[in-house]
Parts: sequence; C-alpha cells; structure tokens
Amino acid sequence: MLRSSFDTPTLELITVFRYHAFKNMAQNSYSTSESPETTNRFFRLATRRGRGALAWIIFIALGALCLFAVDRVFVDRSPIVVGILHSQTGFMAISEKSMIDAEVLALEQINASGGLLGRPVEWVIADGASDPATFAKQAEKLIRDDKVCAVFGCWTSASRKSVLPVFESNDHLLVYPMAYEGLEQSPNIVYVGATANQQITPAVSWCHSKLGARRYFLVGSDYIWPHCVNAIIADQLKGFGDDLVGEVYIPFGSVDVDAAVRAVVSTKPDVVLSSVVGDSAIAFAQKLRAAGIRPEQTPVLTFALGENELSAVSRDDFAGNYAAWNYFQSMDSPENAALVEAFKARFGKDRPFSDVMNAAYCGVMLWAQAVVENGRTDVRQVRYALRHQSLRAAEGVVAVDSETQHTWLPVSIGRIRKDGQFDIVWNSNTAVRPVPFPISRSREEWNAFIQNLYQQWGGKWAAPAKAGAYQ
Repeated sequence: MLRSSFDTPTLELITVFRYHAFKNMAQNSYSTSESPETTNRFFRLATRRGRGALAWIIFIALGALCLFAVDRVFVDRSPIVVGILHSQTGFMAISEKSMIDAEVLALEQINASGGLLGRPVEWVIADGASDPATFAKQAEKLIRDDKVCAVFGCWTSASRKSVLPVFESNDHLLVYPMAYEGLEQSPNIVYVGATANQQITPAVSWCHSKLGARRYFLVGSDYIWPHCVNAIIADQLKGFGDDLVGEVYIPFGSVDVDAAVRAVVSTKPDVVLSSVVGDSAIAFAQKLRAAGIRPEQTPVLTFALGENELSAVSRDDFAGNYAAWNYFQSMDSPENAALVEAFKARFGKDRPFSDVMNAAYCGVMLWAQAVVENGRTDVRQVRYALRHQSLRAAEGVVAVDSETQHTWLPVSIGRIRKDGQFDIVWNSNTAVRPVPFPISRSREEWNAFIQNLYQQWGGKWAAPAKAGAYQ
C-alpha cells in the first residue's frame, strides 16, 4: 500500500542529500565578501537543486513500487506441481517405494536451492498398486485433476504400456526411470533407464567371453518386459552359436517359483539370466539356492535385483551371483559419494542406494534443467528442452539422445557381496548410445512381436495369472 508521506529513512536520506548539496555549492559559489543579492541567488540555487534531488528520489521510489506491483500481478509465483507415480503397495512396492524417496530427495534439493523460476516445486504421490490398470487411472488423475506439469514414474513395462495412451492422448510428459526392453519410442516419454543394448546384450556378451557360458537358461516374470528381453537374448545367442536350453516364466507377481527352479536343476545350464521382478525375484533366488544351485557352478545374472532389494533379505542366498546395471552404490566418484551421503542423511544411514533410485533422481534433475532452460513449465516446450540435457551423474555423464529421447549411459556388471553391495567386475568406461530397436530384427518385426503378445494376453501387457509357468 502506498503511504501519504515519506517514512523516516527516506526523510533522513533527503536531509543528508540537501546538506551535501548546500555544502558543495557553498564551497564553490559563496564567499563572505559577496553582496546580499549574491547570497540570495545562492540560496535560490541550492533550494532548486535540493528540490531536484527530492524529485529523483520520489521517482526512484515510485519506480521500485511499480516494479514490485508488476512482479506480484504479472509474474507467476505459484508452486510448480509434479506427479510421482509408483507402487506403494503390492508385490512391486519392494522396488518402487525406494524410487519415490530418490525423486523426493531431488525435489527437496531443488527447493533448497531456491526452486525453479523463482517458484517452489510441490509434488503429488500416487500409488500404482502394482497393477497396470491402476497406473493408468492414477496417471489420468494426476494430469486432469492435480494439474501436474510432468510425471515421474512406473517400473514395469506393463505399467508403462498402460499409461502410455494416457500421456499421448493428453499430450503430456512421463519421465520413465527404469531399464527396459526398448522397442518403443514416444514423444511423450523421456526414457532415463537403459535400453537392451545398455544392459542386456552387454551382459550376454560378458557371460560368453568371461564366464565361458555356452548353455543359457532364461527365466522371467510373465509380462511384456521379460518376453521382449528374452527374444533379444535368443537372437544374440543364435549369433554366438550358443544354446538356449530353457525358457520359463513365473506368473506376474507370484511367489510360486517351484516349476522354474525344477527346470533350472534339470537342464544344468552354464548360466541363468533372470528378468524376474519384485517379490518373485526374491523367492526365485532363495528357492534356487535351497535346491543346491550355487554360483560357483551355475551363476545367476539378474537384470532386476539391486542394493535396495538385497537389503531386505538374507544375502547368503544371493552372494556370488551377478547383476547388470548402469549404476552401483559402490562406484567410486565424488558425485556418487555426495549423492549417497545426501540420501542417507535424509532417509537413514542404513538405507542403500540402487540403479533405479539413481535413474529416478537423475530424471528429476534433467527435467529441472529443461525447465530452467525453457523459462516456463509448458509441457511441450519442456519436452523439447529435455532432448538437449546432460548431467554429470554419479555413474558418469548421462545425456538425453535428441533423436530417440533415451539416455546415453555407461554399463556395468557387478558381483553380489555378502553385505548386499557389489564388486564391479566389468564397466564400459564410457556412455553407450541407446538403440531402442535391436538390429537383429526390423522395427516392423519387433512391433509385430509386441502386438502378438498383447493380443495373446487378451489386450493386456501381462499374461493371465491362470497361464502359470511354462517352458
């Protein structure tokens, strides 16, 4: 509100200014030998100059008030609202709840540094409940009811496939932080996790060259990601001339893994490649060890177990086996040390940090950079700005590929230790370019493969539970 008179500091400033103006003019224009007329002329001049200084002060003060008013009226200071969409309940909660923590950490750090565009960031957390249909409903709610300007979320490809039509029909933005099969490219999704050539095929090559594996057993949860991953692996094994001795799927979300374990025991493979997820992955590893399958004879290389899952189980059932990821907590870099320290300070010193958590964290930071570069939160413009972002992350440089909207990532393979951490046994040493569609088949053939699964499962992205395990 404007005041009718000047406040005390302003009057003091005017008084000081007029005093110095009078003093300077007295030194330059006044002497005791001058006539009274000269003296009067001097005082008239001093008064005019004092009034001029006062006018300038009033002008500056009014200008500042106008700028303040314009800022309040025309500059948006309301919170920027984003959505977080992961499973807080159900069989995937063991993996996805940790991703929520990583995304919240990134958003809190952004707010601690002043927010974005002079505005705080707020977030709405929605529970996908480990169910693809629920994910789609929650995505719709976040976009239409909560008015979020971006969503960070999903783990399984079944959940991502289910929300994809929601984001495309609303022309919105999903930042997807999970390694996946590839075979997809949407302008409405930025894929922060690895494609198959940044996780799966390097791991198979490593098994062939370093473990000397020639007989492979593939096991996965019965939904879209493992089926696609195993098709990619099967093509690669044909190229090597190696044998695929078994392929078994565990019902999505089930802990009934006995059939899969029996199949491994009977086929005696050189290595087991596992794309089993969530609680199913824990049960499979435990039953496999109980059946006498040891890593010294038949190692298991997993694409879905990390430090977070291992923190909740007996590590004796897993130690000695392998995992392929783009990040491990045991990586030695200043960026990683700072990130792990910040996470533990916020969520507890005993909490581990894993690949999917790191990808979730990076996804938020890449989005924040795009917002700052764009100067607005407009969904389309931020999506475009995201295509040019890079980040010096804990595992090295991560950069969004402008052509595919997937990220360039380094690749690592780690051996599970008894403390739940990993000894890194192989690393690509540089970021690997994402290739969403492997060259072993044409893009049309891959699309047909996916659509065949979708139709076979009755218009869903996971096999019906009654299908059970099969070989």
